[in-house]
Amino acid sequence: MSTNVVSAKSIQRQTHTIDANGKILGRLATEVAQILMGKNKPSFVPYLDMGDFVVVTNASKVLVSGKKSQTKRYVRHSGYPGGLRVEIFDEMIKRKPEHIIEHAVLGMLPGTKLGKKMIKKLKVFAGESK
Repeated sequence: MSTNVVSAKSIQRQTHTIDANGKILGRLATEVAQILMGKNKPSFVPYLDMGDFVVVTNASKVLVSGKKSQTKRYVRHSGYPGGLRVEIFDEMIKRKPEHIIEHAVLGMLPGTKLGKKMIKKLKVFAGESK
């Protein structure tokens, strides 16, 4: 018996389009992250970027459960004294709905060079398409 060895040249990529309208944020992010990593393929190996391209539409219509729309916070810091900026989910969905999905998916990908290559295959649009 021989082992099937996968090389970077033999990877075939497809494009998946996912509509975020009415979907829960965390469940959508796990689905997207698995496709980006290539875990849905039978020839998955963790040391190669085997994933496909993903296009997410209707990012502004994604949902969260419970009171998360008023309590979920997105925090960033400018690096200057007093530069802490905190934004709640409801404000962020109006201002930058694409960032919400990108942030959730990035947290589910590896924190290595491989994860940076994987996130580049994700395109998120607030409306139907660009």
